[in-house]
Amino acid sequence: MMNENSEIKEILNKFILNQCTAEETTVVIDYCKNNNLTTDFPTVDEVKTLLNELPQMDANTADQLFSKILIQAQESEEIEQIKFPFKKYLAIAASIIVLLSIGFSYRKNFNAPKINPVISSNEITLQLENGDIQVISEGKKSQVADADGHIVGNQNGNKIAYDTETSIEKLVYNTLKIPNGKRFELELSDGTIVHLNSGTTLKYPVKFIAGANRQVFLDGEAFFDVAKDKKHPFIVNADKLNVRVLGTHFNVSSYPEDDLTDVVLVEGSVGMYSANETFNADKNTILKPGYKGSFNKNNNRINTKEVNTDMYTCWMNGGLAFRDITFNSICKKLERKYDVTIVVKSQKLANEKFNARFGDKSIEEVLSYFDDAYGFNYSKKNNIITIN
Repeated sequence: MMNENSEIKEILNKFILNQCTAEETTVVIDYCKNNNLTTDFPTVDEVKTLLNELPQMDANTADQLFSKILIQAQESEEIEQIKFPFKKYLAIAASIIVLLSIGFSYRKNFNAPKINPVISSNEITLQLENGDIQVISEGKKSQVADADGHIVGNQNGNKIAYDTETSIEKLVYNTLKIPNGKRFELELSDGTIVHLNSGTTLKYPVKFIAGANRQVFLDGEAFFDVAKDKKHPFIVNADKLNVRVLGTHFNVSSYPEDDLTDVVLVEGSVGMYSANETFNADKNTILKPGYKGSFNKNNNRINTKEVNTDMYTCWMNGGLAFRDITFNSICKKLERKYDVTIVVKSQKLANEKFNARFGDKSIEEVLSYFDDAYGFNYSKKNNIITIN
């Protein structure tokens, strides 16, 4: 008889992992049969067929299942040791049969296409590295877990804060998507605070890795309060533009429909350069506080000028500001902020440029201002606004 605590354990472990050779599979079956287990136990050929249909389980799953087998065997042995000494082996055989059933269920779930929940367009979502999507419910408290179920952060209302002490030692990315009509706050694992505007997507590491740059990927608009770390530059990739800092406060606006990516520096310094370039402080554009750098997506040129930074950061408090931009561009910003669709029927109005600034106003109050300035009629049905 083989050593129950070593050889049988090793072979059963391989059996669970679908790593048994034909000879080892025969040993498992013969072992059960030789101990008068059950005539209903599958034949060697049948087990081979079953094993061919089972996926290979990961080691953690196998260890958990094997532990259950040992527990069942031990309990059976303690209860029936005197009257039925073979009960322990019967428990092992029964557990293997159950294991096969579990394996079929595992295979079914393993091969089934991944189905994410149906998500409405106005919900904040968090996409994990493996593609799983979670809905972030505002106003609630919850834990944020990675694809393996490990807790990596916490959500409190409209903010997610990632844990600085998580044991992850490789770059694993999450993607946070903010729909139109909402804003959100994010604290990265290094302590950097990111304010995300409506219609924005940010891809970022669950944990920054020592020795590597701290890099995130932005589509939309965000204000960054970057934690200082001279050894690890912080880089925001906004499509064709990279913004490099060590620790500072700045705003980046890079919506797909905009021709320009605007970087407004509030404090510190930032370097701006094309995403396909290597940063060079002597050649690249370095912004000073109170300046805006505008990256032209069509020709990769950068222009800078001094600005009132409040005009570009008031959105964090619900405000709006427009500086010499067309009404059509203004409508795009209004659509994102208020989660509406605006149809402008007058081409002349669409191309008209405006300067304006608002506090936290309703869409009706904002449209009333432009009505007074230009004189137009509009109608609203559900979330569609038509301007004549």
